[in-house]
Parts: sequence; C-alpha cells; structure tokens
Amino acid sequence: MSVQLIIGLGNPGEQYTNTRHNAGVWFLDAVARQFGGVLKAEKKFLGAVATVSVAGTSVKLLAPSTYMNDSGRSAAALINFYQIDPEKVLVAHDELDLEPGIARIKTGGGLAGHNGLKDISRSLSGFQGYHRLRVGIGRPSSSGGVANYVLKPPGKTERADIDEALHRSLAVLPDMVSGAWEAAMLALHTRDDKR
Repeated sequence: MSVQLIIGLGNPGEQYTNTRHNAGVWFLDAVARQFGGVLKAEKKFLGAVATVSVAGTSVKLLAPSTYMNDSGRSAAALINFYQIDPEKVLVAHDELDLEPGIARIKTGGGLAGHNGLKDISRSLSGFQGYHRLRVGIGRPSSSGGVANYVLKPPGKTERADIDEALHRSLAVLPDMVSGAWEAAMLALHTRDDKR
C-alpha cells in the first residue's frame, strides 16, 4: 500500500521545537526540505500542510498544531477532507523503546502507550493499521520521569544520532511511498543493526 499522507507528531510552539517529543516533526521538516515542500498553516486542518512529490507520487505532509494528545483532530480533518485511506498514512513519531540513532518502520500493532498515536487511532474509529516511522529517542536514565524527559532537548550527541536516523529514513522514503515496505524495512533496519 502506497503513502498519500505523512503526519509528523510533536507539540506546537517554540518552547517544544527542539524537544525529543518533536522527533516526528523533525522528520516531516526534513521531508519538506528534501522534496521542496513549504509547510503552511491551514486552519481547517488544525496544522501546517504541504504537498510534495516523492517517487512520482503526490504526498501530503501534515504537522498538527494541536498538542500531541490531540493530534487525532488534525489528522482526521485532513484525512476526511481528502478522503485518504488510513492504510495510506505514515505517522512519524518519537519512540522511547529505541535508542537515539535507531529508526524502525512498523505497520499496525500496539500503540506502546504513545498518546499521539492513541488519539489518531481514536479519531479513526479505533483503526491502527496505518504505517509508522518510529524515531528512537531512548528512555530516561534517571527517575525524572518520561514526561519530563520527552519535553527536554536531547544532548548534542543524541541529537546527532537522531539526525542520522532521520537521514537514513529519508533515504528509504521513496520505497515507503511506493509501497515497497519490505525493501524499506530491510534497508533501514539492516543499517540500524550495524550500528
């Protein structure tokens, strides 16, 4: 199944731009830069939207301007307006269960407690079969708590590792968009496994 929409999850506002929770938006911004898209605020979609061409396919990009826990309203507004099949959606998000520098592609399955994914699934009547790009941010090493951890910027080395994972993910985006999921996973996951 090809991709018609990429959603980058994060929180709006300058204070969150460089926080770990915005790793999905970092990927979306990289896609826009690479493929010549300009994200523009669209009130009716509760987010910033662009259209790019990847592997000969027109792909919408969406960065919700809602908070992470309310991403579903933005996603549903765009999906319903353009009548996009939810199976043709790729959601990029931060992933605590992967170390910085690792990215993984997943289709369907559990939501791993991610509130942005939970809200998107809720807005799609419980559907969880969309594709995901899981961008590793690691887990906190101290008792500061997950909420505190995801709302802080990564250290310099961590950010460089995350950026490298985003770069590798961009390299396999044409495969993802054209529906060659196994090829994309093989290329991305094999490179990650050699780290």
